[in-house]
Amino acid sequence: MVEPTPRIGFVGLGNMGGRMARQITASGTTVLGFDPRPEAPGEAGATSAESAAALVRQTDVVLLSLPDSAVVEKVVYGDPAFLAAIREGQVFVDLSTSSPDSTRRIASDMAERGAVYLDAGISGGAAAAEKGALTLMVGGDSNALERVRPVLDHFSQHVYHCGGSGAGHTVKLLNNFLNAVSLSATAEVMVAAKKAGLDLHTVLDVLNASSGVNFATQNRFPKVIRGDYLKGGLTNTLMLKDVRLYLELLGELGVPSLNAPGPVAAFGLARSLGYADEISNTVVDAIGDISGGTRLHDENGGEA
Repeated sequence: MVEPTPRIGFVGLGNMGGRMARQITASGTTVLGFDPRPEAPGEAGATSAESAAALVRQTDVVLLSLPDSAVVEKVVYGDPAFLAAIREGQVFVDLSTSSPDSTRRIASDMAERGAVYLDAGISGGAAAAEKGALTLMVGGDSNALERVRPVLDHFSQHVYHCGGSGAGHTVKLLNNFLNAVSLSATAEVMVAAKKAGLDLHTVLDVLNASSGVNFATQNRFPKVIRGDYLKGGLTNTLMLKDVRLYLELLGELGVPSLNAPGPVAAFGLARSLGYADEISNTVVDAIGDISGGTRLHDENGGEA
């Protein structure tokens, strides 16, 4: 017997959610969307739902892409109608960067209602989302993951089942911490290289052929030095939030974090200097601001 095509709902159609939803709707698949910004569903090619609870009542697979656990919990628990709308057999996929403890609690509450809650951390940023090439790290029931994999395949290239509930969000926090370290450290190095009078293209070529190579040297700074900050990705505020979640996780695990002060200071500095809601790549400008107003590029987008 052929399984009926699941009805898809998407809660949270912002920076990343909107891009992921567009990958689904671009395939001709109908998506019911909800976002506090009324025009967001239409921009993603989705049909607008009256509320998150109404969306749950009308769909079989519900995707959530929200800023953090506090917002996820507000959606799930803030309106009693949301939980009341959950029915047996539904699958929820949380694509947010959330606290694993919060994730496990929500998963338990949904299991009592016969639904499955998967945590699916994402990596790749806005560029990968627009290409349908995100990496997903998923925690929760593996059979449920296989059921929704055709939906996830619309916007992901790699999907890894990492373990039980909370495992996906745990791996996501570990990955995002390394991302924060490499980005903030590379930003500092590039400001120093600029002040030393070095050719920044040559510096990046050397780093990318040497032991200092990382995602930022390969994928971010070749564009940043030309004035392209790759806008649309994780903001400085969200990057700092992820580092704090990582610290909470390590505290629970009893593991000391010896390397957190760098990114906490860097992204905290960016927030305090007015870059809070700018893409996290602008941390290089915050460091440049306190280094004599240094910029890696000129106002016309070229290398300064």
